[in-house]
Amino acid sequence: MRVYTSLADFLDRRTGTARGVPSPGLVLFLALFILTKTSAMAGEWLPLKNDGIHDPRSRAIKILQQPQEALQRLTPDYTGNQVRWVQALDKGEIKPREKIFPTTKVEKLDLDIILDVKGGMPAVRFPHRQHTEWLDCVNCHDTIFARAAGASKISMYKILQGEQCGICHGAVAFPLTECARCHSIPRPGMKQPELPAGIDPRTHQIGGQGKP
Repeated sequence: MRVYTSLADFLDRRTGTARGVPSPGLVLFLALFILTKTSAMAGEWLPLKNDGIHDPRSRAIKILQQPQEALQRLTPDYTGNQVRWVQALDKGEIKPREKIFPTTKVEKLDLDIILDVKGGMPAVRFPHRQHTEWLDCVNCHDTIFARAAGASKISMYKILQGEQCGICHGAVAFPLTECARCHSIPRPGMKQPELPAGIDPRTHQIGGQGKP
C-alpha cells in the first residue's frame, strides 16, 4: 500500500505531476485554499505570547504593546489583519514617520495605472498614491517591477507564490482573497458579478473602486 508522506506527495500522485514540479493549477488551488482558510479564521488579534511568532519566554512580551490594544481603535476590516490601513492613514488615525534623516527626499505619486488583464476578470486599477504614502519608490522599482509601462509581466501565478504584488498582499497588506479590491474596473458589457451564497459582501467588495 502506498504511504503518502505529505499533502504535496499525495497530490503529485493524483495529478500525475512530476515530483518537485507542481502544476500551475495545483499551486493556484492550494494558495487560494490556504488564503481562504486564513481569512475565515481571522477575527481577533492573538496575544503576543500565543501568536506563534514571539517567544513567550521573552521579557519583551511584557514590554511590547499588544495587538488588541494597538489596533482596535483603527478603521476595521473584515479580513487579513483586520485593519483598513489606507483609510486609517487618510483619517489621521495613524501618523507614520515619513523619514529618519532630514535630508531624505520623499516622493509621492498620485497616479492610477490601469492593467488591462486578459480573461473574464475586471481590469485592475493600481493606485500609486496609496502605495507611495507608505513606501519609497525603490521598494518596487526597478527590482520587483520595471518603471517602463508593459515591461513587467505580471501574473497571478507569481503573485500567489509570494512574488510581485504577493510580497506584501497576504503578508502585511490585505490578502489575495479580496479579488475585487484590485479587479475593480468592469469591462464594457460585463455583467455585475454575483457573490456565492454565504459570502460576506463587506469582505469581497464586488463592484467597488479598488480601495485598499
